[in-house]
Amino acid sequence: MMHPAHTETHFPAVRDNPQPPAMRDSSLRRLQRRVLEALCAGVVVVTLLGPVRAEEPPAPAGMPSLPAAEPPVPTPAAVDPVTIDPFIQLRGSVWRTKAGIVFLKTPIGLLTLTSKTTLKDLKASQEVLFWVHERHSVVEIRKRADGSLVHRYLSGPMTSGADVPRTLRWWGPDGDQTVHVGTQEEHLTDYHEGDLLTVEVDDTNTISGVHDMQFDLQVGQAPPVGADVQLLLSGTVSKLKSNFVFVRTPIGLVMLNSKIGIPRVKVGQLLTLHIDHEHLAVTFPSTETPTPRRSASPIP
Repeated sequence: MMHPAHTETHFPAVRDNPQPPAMRDSSLRRLQRRVLEALCAGVVVVTLLGPVRAEEPPAPAGMPSLPAAEPPVPTPAAVDPVTIDPFIQLRGSVWRTKAGIVFLKTPIGLLTLTSKTTLKDLKASQEVLFWVHERHSVVEIRKRADGSLVHRYLSGPMTSGADVPRTLRWWGPDGDQTVHVGTQEEHLTDYHEGDLLTVEVDDTNTISGVHDMQFDLQVGQAPPVGADVQLLLSGTVSKLKSNFVFVRTPIGLVMLNSKIGIPRVKVGQLLTLHIDHEHLAVTFPSTETPTPRRSASPIP
């Protein structure tokens, strides 16, 4: 068997200070750089392993910080004040009826409707909505149970439709409206432009009848809280009797109970009554001096 020859390698003996001074300085600088790199790497590792916290940078000097956002505060719906004189908006219930006359109870007193040709079938289960707008008035009779329309009457000066033939123009609670003559043209031949008349219309705003209708209003009490009442009415005091003041207005003679807050007045004096829901006020246009009013809640 052959054995490989064993060869030993002998390194030369290391001499003291084998490197020149320049090489020793270079090695020292490399060692210092490696130590510094190792320290930096350790700092990075500690930072990465530590908990992460997100902080907002501070606001620049001189710039105020923005306040926390808050939900907007809802504002009450704007309601346009009544400026039309005369103007009335009332809701009433049938109190009593007799031939051609219907007595309605409203939040401010008694409203009476009279007619020779209609208003013969009103029932206690029905309610009446009533509007006055200058020379126009609207009466709606609806079932109290479901609000369905029974009768709708429009009163005012006859005004022909400008764009559509066989139509008339009338004021309504939702604005001016076009009314179709339908089969009632023959009943309108006695009326001329500007004449006052009352017509009944259906759901399609087509005239179904021509009638006569009058109304009478007595303001006997201040409206309760939350009452659905709007009224602006001016006139001249025509008579004083007991606790009542009779005022002649563009819609006729209106009787006011002095207990609603009317001070001492005299015949011939101008007077304006303004009711906005439960708020009631009486003013005298000659002096514009408001008078105290009696109501269920104070004026804000």
